[in-house]
This record gives sequence, C-alpha cells and structure tokens, in this order.
Amino acid sequence: MNIEYVEPLSRGWNRMKKALFRPFDLRKWFVVGFTAFLAGLTDWHGGNGTGGRSGNHVNWDAIMRFPEEASDWLLAHPTLAILIGIGVVILAILAVICIWLSSRGKFMFLDNVVLDRALIAQPWREYAAEANSLFVWSLLFALVVVAILIIYVVECFTALQSIYMVYEDPMRLLHPAIWMLVGLFGILIGVGFIDLLLTSFVVPIMYRDRLKVLEGWSRFITIMTDYPFQIILFALFYLLVMFVVVVAIIVFGFITCCIGFILLAIPYINSVLLLPVTYTLRAFKLEFLEQFGPEYKIFPVSEQTHGGGNLPVTP
Repeated sequence: MNIEYVEPLSRGWNRMKKALFRPFDLRKWFVVGFTAFLAGLTDWHGGNGTGGRSGNHVNWDAIMRFPEEASDWLLAHPTLAILIGIGVVILAILAVICIWLSSRGKFMFLDNVVLDRALIAQPWREYAAEANSLFVWSLLFALVVVAILIIYVVECFTALQSIYMVYEDPMRLLHPAIWMLVGLFGILIGVGFIDLLLTSFVVPIMYRDRLKVLEGWSRFITIMTDYPFQIILFALFYLLVMFVVVVAIIVFGFITCCIGFILLAIPYINSVLLLPVTYTLRAFKLEFLEQFGPEYKIFPVSEQTHGGGNLPVTP
C-alpha cells in the first residue's frame, strides 16, 4: 500500500479553503473556532519561556536541601500550607473539567470538519457517550503520566542529592543530570506520541463507528501493527509541519509589531485566528487515515472532492 503524506495535507488545505473562505462566514469562524478551542484545551503547547538573570554563584547546598527546608516551612506555617493544599485541589478540579470539555470538543470539532458545518449543541449531545469514554481514558492516562513524572523527578533529585552529599562537587552532577534530562525528554516524547495517535486516529475511528475508546484503540493497533513505519513517518512529518506553523506564527507576530502575539495570547481569539491551521491539520489527519482502507473512510462518500454530504455508512 502506497501511503502519501504531502497529498493528504494538500487535500486538507483545500477542504479548509472551501469551508472557511468559500464563502467567508465570520459566524462560522467563531462557532467552529469555539469547538476547536474546546478540543485543544488539553493539547500540548510550547511555553514562552523567559530567560531569567542568574549570577555566577549558585547555592547548591540550598538547592539540595530544598525538600527539607520546604517541609519545615510548611510545618511552621500551617495556615499557608492549608491554603496551598486548597489551591492544588482547585487546580486539579479545573484540570479534570478541562479534560472533560476537551473530550467533548474533540468530537464537536471533528464533526464540523467532516460535515463542513458549524454546530455546537447537536454534536455535543450526539457524541456524548463516545466523548465520556474518551474523558475517562484521558483522565486515567493523565493520572498515570503525572505519577510517572513525579516518581521520576523525585528519584532523579534523590540520586543527585546523594551524589552531592558525598562529593560536595557540583561538577559531579553534570553527567548524571544530562542523562536524567534525556530520560525526561524521552518520557515527554512518548506521552506526546500517544496523544498524537489518540487525536489523529483513535478519535476519528470512534467517531465513524460510534465506538468506545478501548475499541477505537483496538482498531488502530491493527493499523499500527501492519504499518508501523508509516505511522512513525506520519508523526515525524506532523512534527515538521508544526515547526513550519510555529515559524509562521512568529513571523506573523513580528510583522504585526507584536499585536499578533497579543491576540494569540487570548485563548478563544487564538483559536479563531488559527482556525485555518487547526482545520487544515484536522482534515489532514482524516485524509491520512482514509488511506488505510475503505473501512476508515471518514468524509462523506457522496462528495466528489471536498465537503458536503452525509457521513458514510459503516460497512
């Protein structure tokens, strides 16, 4: 089977142009942009890190004794410790709500892209069962990832602390710290890869055949087993496309005298302004998936080129 990469992206681009610019409908942009905003609530985004000024002297003793000092400080300030605990609980609740909304949004945005329409209430209700299944899986996956990261970071810090306490030489920490960062980077890459597979393939399969998340994963694993190299190439190609998108966004921000950066910093407005990008990428993933056989046909079979029609009947 010949699997294409550029051609599905081109077809996704053409679908986006037809849906958003032929004709241009501002209401449609805001409605579909809202579903894209919900869908992307839990997506991985690159942060805008700002480099802080650091002096030549680092108090390594204070760094290595930070857990003990933090524990002593919390014990000495019980009221603040309680407030911090309440804040953590509130953040956890907000994170769960975001995962739930994002699970609904993924099916809403997908439905609008597949059927070239701008609806909120109907796909919200119609795909509630599938979205709730995705929510449970995503929540459990997030808890597992958080637990792994906490355990990994604690183990790494403990190991570095032990080395420093023995030698009291910061240079002894350099080599193991580099490998620990490589390991952390590997974990994050693995989590991102799983998330990409989920949103790119599992969710569309669930949407098409009205499946629960484990059934969707089971169907996708069949593809992954038969075409592992092609799926890995898809991930690398997608990474390249995202790199180009990020560069374009940076250029856009500078040529608008940073006004673009300000607008893109507003979450919902961000989704509306970047709707051509997210729409194209969503359509691209569907076009790519359809190459694996008629049983993965997502877009309406009645259409000849782009958009319109009804969802294909499951064979």
